[in-house]
Amino acid sequence: MTSERVQVIGVSIPVPDPHAAELTAWREEFGDPLARSIPPHITLLPPFELACADLDAAREHLEATAAAGAPFDVHLRGTATFRPVSPVVFVQLVRGISECELLQAAIRTGPLRADLNFPFHPHVTVAHDVAEPSLDRAELVLRDWEATFTVKGFSLYEHGADGVWRPREDFTFLQ
Repeated sequence: MTSERVQVIGVSIPVPDPHAAELTAWREEFGDPLARSIPPHITLLPPFELACADLDAAREHLEATAAAGAPFDVHLRGTATFRPVSPVVFVQLVRGISECELLQAAIRTGPLRADLNFPFHPHVTVAHDVAEPSLDRAELVLRDWEATFTVKGFSLYEHGADGVWRPREDFTFLQ
């Protein structure tokens, strides 16, 4: 019997600099040990085990999804939390929500079909799995933080054995 090799991938919209650098610094300030391992992003496909043999099909699917997409604006503003369900504080999207919802639904089909553990809620995590006082501080300190940027595509990430998420390939909207 042979075991099939798998890799853990994810698909997300990277938050561009200078916003990404600022959010990474804040995440580090709040004591999040993953601050330097996970670039600021809006998740479209959460960690997903993909058979290595299916990578080409997944790439083709992502290319087709990007080809059908068009740039859109995202406006991030203020904080919220998933507590008590999950120890997460995040920056909210106030613009670009429906575009992210449609994009993630298109991505999670075909070779990347996946059921979600929670309903999709586009956001940018700023504190995760840290002490309650740090979560409280993150929610308070960034409550007035905001940024706007244009989304021109999305990225495929690979989760390394060292726990770091690395961009593997970018997919640009063609419309």
